[in-house]
Amino acid sequence: MKTIKKVKSVLVVAFVLVSSIAFAQPPGGGQRGGKRDQQQGPPQVPGEEEIAEMVSDLADELSLSGEQGEKILELYQSHFEQVEEKTSGNSRPDREEMEALKTTLEKNVKAELTKDQISAYEAYVEKQSKKRPRKRN
Repeated sequence: MKTIKKVKSVLVVAFVLVSSIAFAQPPGGGQRGGKRDQQQGPPQVPGEEEIAEMVSDLADELSLSGEQGEKILELYQSHFEQVEEKTSGNSRPDREEMEALKTTLEKNVKAELTKDQISAYEAYVEKQSKKRPRKRN
């Protein structure tokens, strides 16, 4: 009878230890305050359809002509191809290099716009940057 009680006691202790280990990791997947769905690393590079949708939104916002829209679409596609090249390797891309790519894109887009459109573009970029959540380190 004592042997059965000892076995039960050992099983209960083992169960408690195993279950406490299983639930030891916080809900964020080990990240402080993070969510399990939250992406690590740089954002995913948009595909052709997403780029076309971004430029379409921009065209609506700035009242772009057909020619302007086509040229800006080419600029965005080229930009994101460069971004993909920089982020596809195993090493983390340099922040300054990525900022330089962004600055170059914005400069090239502005070169295709009228003065009124440039003001609207700057406001649009500002509005879009506020939509994106910033990572805190």
